[in-house]
Amino acid sequence: MTSKRGNPNWGRPMRPAPAVATEFELQVKQLRLTVEMYVFSAELRNWCERNRNRFYVPEWLLDTWDIPVDPDLSNAA
Repeated sequence: MTSKRGNPNWGRPMRPAPAVATEFELQVKQLRLTVEMYVFSAELRNWCERNRNRFYVPEWLLDTWDIPVDPDLSNAA
């Protein structure tokens, strides 16, 4: 018996990819913080200062704490 040629899923919509949490979201979950507690958390602020150029941190939070971000991401790693 010969196998069919081609992609059997041709023309079908792709299945959505699973949502993956960002490093920021994982840190917030580990610290057990709510959105209202973000600004007052010293641990989260320290993490954001150390990782501001490596991981996603909400802009409003960086603005609140006056944490600058390096716009040149070529030397972030």
